[in-house]
Amino acid sequence: MAKVELKKPVVDEISENIKDAQSVVLVAYSGINVEQDTALRKEMREAGIVYKVYKNTMMNFAFAGTDCEPLAKHLEGPNALAVSKTDATAPVRIISKYAKTVPSLQLIAGVVEGGYYDEKSIQALATVPSREELLGKLLGSIQSPIANFARVLKQVADAKEA
Repeated sequence: MAKVELKKPVVDEISENIKDAQSVVLVAYSGINVEQDTALRKEMREAGIVYKVYKNTMMNFAFAGTDCEPLAKHLEGPNALAVSKTDATAPVRIISKYAKTVPSLQLIAGVVEGGYYDEKSIQALATVPSREELLGKLLGSIQSPIANFARVLKQVADAKEA
């Protein structure tokens, strides 16, 4: 079997993972120990994120002709790929959390909802709260005036009864 035929399934796997993904993040993972890596992978799995180490050449072939093509210029050294199909900022938030304890772990670049983000921009995305947090804040801001109005009406009704 030719080398190309052996590599095709890997390229197909990467292509399938990045297809219809909300975010694809390239991570330099060198310098992380087994315990930290296991914890990182566990948290990624729980969040529904595919986190895997691939050869740069395989990622380069898979990125060709997709939204992820700008990531190809960053494919140097040991890299991992974090792909989320549901939450666009989850990979960035989780990796940046671990990067605080493992300085050699770093976000290189990413494609979030079709847009390319360089290192500084992708790190700025780490501060964006999750969708659930944002919806919770929105719901709280909507409920607050209604609850206050209901309390005022109750106080008025109680005052008229007295």
